[in-house]
Amino acid sequence: MRQRAATATLFRMTTNKPDHLSTAATPTQADHSPVRRTYGPRALAVLGATAAALAVWSVAVPLAGMELTVRMNGVTQPVEPGPVMTASLLAGLAGWALLAALERFGRRPRRTWTVIAVLVLVLSLAGPLGNGVHTATTIALAGMHLAVGAVLIPALRRSARH
Repeated sequence: MRQRAATATLFRMTTNKPDHLSTAATPTQADHSPVRRTYGPRALAVLGATAAALAVWSVAVPLAGMELTVRMNGVTQPVEPGPVMTASLLAGLAGWALLAALERFGRRPRRTWTVIAVLVLVLSLAGPLGNGVHTATTIALAGMHLAVGAVLIPALRRSARH
């Protein structure tokens, strides 16, 4: 066994192969490959979370015939699909940005991000619980929040680098 290792080392030393011809990835390729591997799954997670929120809205409003209204600053207004899509998209992008920052600057980014994401989800439920005009609205809004969290948290967690 020792003789094989010594022979392999001697062979590498005598081939005179320049470093730039080796089969290893160049530094620029190695630097960009993790980004490419996480960009697609994270983008799908954000789009999936947005689709989940719109699916809950679609079941509640057009299919079930509910009238979703919220009270904000004393004004009652309907919950439309545009703001649902915008809010869930922004939440997904914020989660993605936080995960990217933690991967770059933090220790244990996956665990830290997961704890923060679950806390944000729990805190976000205060909105529907306090602003829903009717019980059905409160349940539908909480369902939207939970649907976004159910898609984003596992998908972004899975894409996190160790």
